Order: sequence, then structure tokens, then C-alpha cells
Amino acid sequence: MTLTGFIFKNALRNKRRFLLSVLSAAISLFLLVMLMVILRELTSPPTSGDASLRVAARSKISLAASLPQRQRAAIERIPGVEVCTPFIWFGGKFKEDEQLPFGQLAVEPETLRFLLTEMEFDETEYAAWVKERTGCLVGRDTMKKLGKKIGDKLILTSGLYPCKVELKIVGTYWGTVDDRNVFFSHAYFDEAMNQWGRTGMWWIKLTSADMAVPTCAAIEAEFANSSDEVRAETERAFQMSFVAMWGNIKFLIGGICTLVVITLMLVTGSTMSMAIRERFRELAILKAIGFKRRDIFAFILAESFGLAMLGAIIGAGGAWLLTVNLPLDKIAGGIFVSFEATPQIIGTAFLIACVLGISSCIFPAAAVTRMSVVQGLKTLD
Repeated sequence: MTLTGFIFKNALRNKRRFLLSVLSAAISLFLLVMLMVILRELTSPPTSGDASLRVAARSKISLAASLPQRQRAAIERIPGVEVCTPFIWFGGKFKEDEQLPFGQLAVEPETLRFLLTEMEFDETEYAAWVKERTGCLVGRDTMKKLGKKIGDKLILTSGLYPCKVELKIVGTYWGTVDDRNVFFSHAYFDEAMNQWGRTGMWWIKLTSADMAVPTCAAIEAEFANSSDEVRAETERAFQMSFVAMWGNIKFLIGGICTLVVITLMLVTGSTMSMAIRERFRELAILKAIGFKRRDIFAFILAESFGLAMLGAIIGAGGAWLLTVNLPLDKIAGGIFVSFEATPQIIGTAFLIACVLGISSCIFPAAAVTRMSVVQGLKTLD
């Protein structure tokens, strides 16, 4: 019998324990990977390549507070500002008590393409949107989900503002981080609000990423001590402000991940301890016929490491296959823009499995290597 066959036979000696050990490691690592994916989605929202050039300027009082449109001219005069467009989160619904899984955003069609430079679209459709007062540009994902086509109508009643808009789909877009939104004219929204003259916030594109700090400071200083003070921050900082609304979600999920790892360590350590105690006599005989302590330790390490890695392949590999083949971002009701088990997350799971495979056998192996042949033979007499 080869050494590999010997190790394999020992691992399968108690098939029920072998199966339960592998499954416990697999389920724990599967749960760990999914939790890390969720934590990544909540704490590190995906951004596009030009995110470092974009700045969000909103009311300093509250995200729900509005700003006067007359601020635009002052913002556009500030050094570093290349594009400035008004932005309204419409919060529309098709019917009462319905939560739509996509955003409806009132923007300026003429400038949006220069703000979201990663956005792809048909030039003819985009030109039609600029000309059509009630037209809207719909993300490709939402078009598929709603089963709509060019020329169809979207009638939305706002849950935030006392108005309703009747939109005509004139085109689609794709290529952004989130291809689910519906963009329509801010001028049409303003008209539906009886020439309101205000907006929700300003989205700004800078001439250079190096201008982010001075430009944000200049925008805030421009409207300081006025009735409509502004808070300006980069797109990344703006996204993280939403994460802060979740409270200590990072601490909570991180704590659960830690408990999963500790539980897995206790399970694998207990399994290896029981497996080694059952073989004290056999290991003593191996010592008696000439196997060295390092050989005995290598046998135990190979068995423990193999069990942990098999669990990682099933658990972490299964989580990766699940995220690749199932549209979990859509199943989650649009909470997550993407739901991806990145190579870093999978690598972390396998690294944890490696550490567990090694650490769980250290104490049982140390006890065996210190044991004399006579002690080993007596143990199971």
C-alpha cells in the first residue's frame, strides 16, 4: 500500500464521521463566503472608472431637503467643475403600496452623457430623448424585467412629491454599474411640479481627480451661511454615507463570520482528536517499525489538511458556482447591484481552510509524537 492510500484509508475508516466532517466544513465555508459577499456589497459599493471625477452636492440639512436651481450658475463658475446637472430621486410607483426595484431619476439629458461617460447608448435614441419632453431612457436590465419596448409608456406616481409623470420610452442604455435606472427630463419634472424651481441635489464632474478636495471645499464655501447650505463629497464618500445608515452592520456580519470560523475550528479539532485517539495503537506500531516522529506528524497533517480542503472545495466552490449561475442580485429584490464571490473572497475561504486544516491537527499530533511505543500499545488494550 502506498502512503497516499494509507492516508486515504485512515480518513475513510469511519465513513459517517468523514462525511459529517466534510459537510460541516463545507456548510460553514459556504456560509462564510456568502456573508463576505454581502459585507462587500454593503461596505464597498461598486464604482465605475470615472467615479473619482464625480462629486455629489446635496443639502447640508438632510438628503431629503431640496436645493434652489439658481445655485447651478455659481457652481459652474467654480474652478475644476466641468459638468453640473440637477438630480432628483423621483421615488415613483406604478400603483399604491408598490416598491419598484429600480430608480427613477430626473436629470438633464443634454449633460448626462458627459457625467456618466461609461454609459453606452444608441446615438439616435439618445438624440430622441433630448428632443422628447416626456421621453425617458431605460436601463437594459429594467427593459428586460418589465418586458417593455421602445415606444411604450411608463406612468409613475411619486411617493415623495405631489406629482405624476407619463413617460415614453425612447431608448435604452447599458454599460454602467447599475443598468436598472430610468432617466427622464428634469425640466419635465419641474413642469409637473408647477415650475418648482428646485432640485434634489447636484451631480458634478471634475476636470481632474486632484481637484476633488479643493472643489468640494469651494462649493461648500460658496453657499456657507445661506438658507441653502451645501455639502459636497466625492461619489465614493456619498455611497459610504448610505452604508453608515445601516449602523454597525459591518461589525454584526464580521462578528458572525468570526463565530463561523471559531465553530469550524472546534468541529475540525474535535474530529481529528477523536480520529487520532482511535488509532493510538496503530500509530505506536508505526513508531515501533521505524517511522519517525515527523513521518507520523505528516500522516496526521495530510489527513486533516485533506478534509479541510475538500470541505473548502465543496463549500467555497459551491458558493462561487451559485453566485455565477444564479441572478442573486435580482432574487434579492434589487438590494444589491451585483452579487459576486470575487477571487479575493474565495481565496480567503481557502486560506481559512488551510489554517484550520493545519491548526486542528497540531495538538493531537503533538500528543502522538510525544507518546512512547509502550504507552500507545497500552492505550487501546
